[in-house]
This record gives sequence, structure tokens and C-alpha cells, in this order.
Amino acid sequence: MNQVSEFKHSKLHRFLPGQPVRSFTEDRKYFVLTLVSVAGFFAAVLVNLLFPQIAAVEMKSYTVSNMVSLTADQAYRLVLTGLIILYGAIGIYSYFREDFREKFLSRVPFRFTVGVLLALWDILGTKLLLLPQPFFPGPSKIVESFLLEGGYIFQNTLYSLRLFTVGFLSGVVFGVGTGILIGWFPKVYYWVYPVLKITGVIPAVAWMPFALTLLPDPFTAAAFLIVICAWFPVAFLTAQGIASTPKIHFEVARTLGAKTPYLVFHVAIPHAMPQIFTGISTANGFAFTTLVMSEMMGQPGGLGYYINASKVWSAYYKVFAAIFVMAVLFSAIMKGIGIIQNRVLRWQRGLVK
Repeated sequence: MNQVSEFKHSKLHRFLPGQPVRSFTEDRKYFVLTLVSVAGFFAAVLVNLLFPQIAAVEMKSYTVSNMVSLTADQAYRLVLTGLIILYGAIGIYSYFREDFREKFLSRVPFRFTVGVLLALWDILGTKLLLLPQPFFPGPSKIVESFLLEGGYIFQNTLYSLRLFTVGFLSGVVFGVGTGILIGWFPKVYYWVYPVLKITGVIPAVAWMPFALTLLPDPFTAAAFLIVICAWFPVAFLTAQGIASTPKIHFEVARTLGAKTPYLVFHVAIPHAMPQIFTGISTANGFAFTTLVMSEMMGQPGGLGYYINASKVWSAYYKVFAAIFVMAVLFSAIMKGIGIIQNRVLRWQRGLVK
């Protein structure tokens, strides 16, 4: 038996170099949990396919790319199938990556619950129409928005991304620069910090009448509002990080012959990096909120504009579709910021929780 076990272990090591040997029980448990992870979405597919359509709901067919004709239910089942394939593939990949394995397993209950809730939502919102209509449409009705005008949603998404990128990046650069000046130079702190405190508590949208009046076009005005709301948290936390750098670090650097530029860029700014990224993450949420509100109040496009236009016609299933796109975009942006943060602050690994 020991020889058989050693042989299995050697085969595992041949295909998984550098990975710890796992027992058959651990592998079976991982396989079961991977199935559970997608079981909720599979249940949602079965509910949509097998549960009878009791309420009178018209199911229109839409031609996609002049090739395939789909109803909203069929498109919804394709989305669920895509989620099953996606999370199944992630589970297989995580099996061979010990650093992803634990994270994948920790999200199993959440993914299963989401699938069950989608199945319940489908029953109440589509099959039986027990939820108040048209305010709470079923999931297949929301998917229908992308069949009906997916290109238009995509155009508005690109507009929002362009506006957010211009405003947010400008706000971050301006905020980091202001924070460095406030934290390093006492005279700048004396004159600028009070302005930062006063303007920081004012919602960025409150400046919209001035922005629309003084700036040449709505896009520039909205970008200006996003710059303001991103500037405050980034500048405030950057200044705190610069000012809180221990003096002993500067003394050691000066002893080694460091000049002021070196002290700023190689001592103070690296020390402030955790606070800078905290400010950037906070500013991201503020900027996204300001983006949507500004698009609802005068922009010729964007997801906020799309929501406002859909609400006028009581097309709340389109409102939910835009909210879903916003959630995906926000999560993707936060994920990107997290990847950059982990890369820049890789020296923190093992030092912080």
C-alpha cells in the first residue's frame, strides 16, 4: 500500500511540480464543492426550462447578428450556462493553483446562493408575476434589454467609460500632486489645506450649475465634477501619508547623502503609498456616483442617461440592465486597482492581514 501511495504521489508531482500532495479525500471534497458552486446556476436553468409559465407573458424572438433567433428565456439560459462554464473552468484552474484554491472554495456558498436566488426570482418575477410590475421584472426580461438594444447599451457604456477615465485619472493625478505638496511644504499646507477641507465636504454635484455655465460643453463639465470628487480623498490621504513619515527615515537618508528630491520620491512617497491607494479606492466610489448623477443631469449619453431615458418610459427592465452593467464595470475597475495595489505594495505581503 505504501508503494502504491508513493507511486501516486510521484505521478502527482510529475504533473504538479512544486504543489503539495493532496489525498484522495481532499480531491473528492474539492470536486464536490466545485459541483456545488455551479449547482445553483444549474438549478436556475432547470427552473427556467421546466417550471410552467403560468402568468401571461409575451415571449418575443430577436435575431442576433442576423444569424440566430433567440427569445428572452433562451438568452437567459445561455447566460446561466456561460456562468456554469466560467466557474467550472475557474474551479479546474484553481485546483492546480494552491494560491487560488482557498479563495475559490471560500466563495462556494455565495455562488450557490446567487444561483438559488436567481431561480426564485425567475419564478416570482417571470413565471408567476407575483412581484410588482413593471418595477421588478424577472431576470429574463432584463436579459431581453440586451437583445432589444444591446448596441445602444454598449455605446452608452463606452461614453461612461470615456468620461470616467478622463475625470478619474485627472483627479487622481491632481490629488496625488496636491497631497505631496501639502504634506511636504509647510507654506502650501498653510494656504491649501483649509481650502481642501472646505471644498471636500461639498458634494461635487453641487458645483454642476457653475460647471455647466463656465465650461464649454457638458462632457468637460461632468469630467470637472469627477475630478473634484476624486481629488479630495486622494489629496487628503496622500498628505497624511507624506506628513506621517517617521523622521528617522529622513535622517538616515540624509546621512547617506540624500537630497530633497530623493527624500520626496524615495522615502516620503513610498511610505505614503498605502494611504494613497486607500484614497484612490475611496475616490473610485465617489467618482462612479458622480458619474451617474452627472449623466442624469445633462449628458447626451452614458449609462446614467440611459437609466433616465428608460425611467421616463417606465422601462424598468432596461434600468436594471444598466445597473447590472454599472456593477460589472465598478467591480472590474476595483479589481484593476487591487491588482496594481498588490503589485506596488508587494512588500506588505506577510506583514499585514
